[in-house]
Amino acid sequence: MLRWFGLLAMLILREAVPLSAAPPYPPSTAIGGVEFDWSTHVRLAPGSDNWPITWADDDHQYASWGDGGGFGGTNTDGRVSLGFARIEGDKRNYKGYNVWGGKAPENAARFGGKSYGVLCVDGVLYKWWGPGSGTTSYTESRLCKSSNDGATWTKASWGFVKAQRLIMPTILNFGRNYAGTRDEYVYHYFVRLQGDPSDLNVHVPGKIDLARVPQKTLMDRTAYEFFAGTDEGGRPRWTSDPDERRPVFENPAGVGWNLSVSYNPGLKRYLLCTEHTATFEGRLGMFDAPEPWGPWTTVLYTEGAEVFGAGRIETSTFFWNFSNKWLSPDGRDFVLLFTGINTNDSWNTVEGSFRVMPDTAPESTAPAQ
Repeated sequence: MLRWFGLLAMLILREAVPLSAAPPYPPSTAIGGVEFDWSTHVRLAPGSDNWPITWADDDHQYASWGDGGGFGGTNTDGRVSLGFARIEGDKRNYKGYNVWGGKAPENAARFGGKSYGVLCVDGVLYKWWGPGSGTTSYTESRLCKSSNDGATWTKASWGFVKAQRLIMPTILNFGRNYAGTRDEYVYHYFVRLQGDPSDLNVHVPGKIDLARVPQKTLMDRTAYEFFAGTDEGGRPRWTSDPDERRPVFENPAGVGWNLSVSYNPGLKRYLLCTEHTATFEGRLGMFDAPEPWGPWTTVLYTEGAEVFGAGRIETSTFFWNFSNKWLSPDGRDFVLLFTGINTNDSWNTVEGSFRVMPDTAPESTAPAQ
């Protein structure tokens, strides 16, 4: 009984999470709440959406966008299907430059598509690529590589395909140039395709899959291993056969058709953001864990009148990810990037802070196995 009273008290403390929302995991014992400072909201690049971001070796950030002209462009001016940008500066004073595609680009875009996962490791940029907009991107996912700061890109000769139900991958981000990683692996998360939808929507029941690959062999398909559950000691099992994979995250109310995952070194927590229940409505689910594979707990689960941005912006967002460069050293203060449809079809940043619980969960020292 005391345990349930404790959980109820934690839910009440977290004002942004109505009790009726029924999140899929118990409340976080590390993060007690989230506050956004909407006076810091910045909107740029109207008509260009998505914006997964990574922190590179040159201390700049790089991000991918879709269907617009990027920084300085509009939905029509400089429009490309897929663009890549560099963001220079700190959180209060930054500027974006179109590296690959967009208005007045440094380099022309050479192919279209979409990307929801980018990374810099060992000075090399990577991005996951899908061949088009909407559910066309479910067809296949290929990793692309750039050794010249995004000026040119080379696609892998292989990809994950729709029949495998591995779609819209993202990449777990750590610090600058992948500093602070837990081990020698790069971790990739995939939405598990449900059914054969003709439109973008949440996937019900919601399942997310996890793969890992050594940093030195990112472009080698045979080096990838998939999460296959945990053993009795809670250690992850891995398999080279994607048919033997097990979901690393589940939500009966669904997960979005995209997601982001990053590590907050100050809080020593992995943070996963995705939609639930319906798309394009600001239904942000934010979850944390001590390891890339969990166990997950709920930080924020917006619903009803309290969806993301309610009363501040149009409630039409669908993708959120953290800028690891703009985290405070203690991990409490952050900048969240987000995008959506209509007025939110753009680059958006908003500053915020985590309310840390008195007894923050310790960092795991469990071996990767």
